Amino acid sequence: MSADFWYGALATLIQVVVVAFGGPLLVGLMSKVKARSEGRVGAPVTQPLRDLWKLVAKERLHARHASVVLGLAPTVILASTVVAVAISPLVSTRPWLSSSADILVIVYLLLTGSAAAALGGLDVGTAFGGMGASRAMTIGALAEPALLVAVVALSIQSKTSNLPGIVSATLAHPDWVLGPSRLLALGALLIVVIAETGRIPVDNPSTHLELTMIHEAMTLEYAGPELALATLGEAMRLGLLFSLVANLFLPWGISTQRSVMSLVAGVAFLALKTTFVALGVALIEVRSAKLRLFRLPELLAGGFVLSVLAVVTGLVAR
Repeated sequence: MSADFWYGALATLIQVVVVAFGGPLLVGLMSKVKARSEGRVGAPVTQPLRDLWKLVAKERLHARHASVVLGLAPTVILASTVVAVAISPLVSTRPWLSSSADILVIVYLLLTGSAAAALGGLDVGTAFGGMGASRAMTIGALAEPALLVAVVALSIQSKTSNLPGIVSATLAHPDWVLGPSRLLALGALLIVVIAETGRIPVDNPSTHLELTMIHEAMTLEYAGPELALATLGEAMRLGLLFSLVANLFLPWGISTQRSVMSLVAGVAFLALKTTFVALGVALIEVRSAKLRLFRLPELLAGGFVLSVLAVVTGLVAR
């Protein structure tokens, strides 16, 4: 097999491993920042990884009337996220199957995980699971179009909807980063990422009040290894979205050469950039309050308007 194949396979493996460990660490980092801002010591940054290890060793439990959907949903959530991570330009612009990393494919994979989570929440027939699934699908229906249109705005300049192509074009034209179209798209993507990852002001991931839950309400019926799979899938989803925001707008440091050292540098720069994105989201959470459910469409509609403005600006300015 060619050297390009082995390089792509190695880059893909590194990306999956980095996001699998880095996603939970980003969750722990944001929890730590929030705790410190509230005057508390907080759990260590590695606490989400410890929780996952503890859940793997616990017993698997199902409700009496649960179907096969409840057991399959966590696997689908994790598998769809792993595929999206594997083909996206996170550590390298040339992972395996990078030619398939079209924005439509990434959105489809994220939507597959969201639909699986909703079906898992609906399967048992509990009130909280159905309520969380309904709310999550409502938010997804408003957030996914904004995500798609925002990346379309980036593709206008790059003349491709392939994510590695967009990153490579941005590296070749660094002046694009401060353009009005890019800044508008960045604002839209930040709103979408906050919504898709269930952070304040859209959702409170640390809440224990069932009536305010969205994402957490859909995982109430999981236990043991299945809860670990669902939790890891959501953490990797967070890491993927943070990484895409960092690389689409600040792609410097990503590996573009076929060498091991460039991959190591790509991992280091990715960790640095996603840490800054996580710190920014954590500060937004500290200074914000959770919005009422009926106010969320206004926020997400604002993100969609920003993405449309980014497209219009990009068409006018090209």
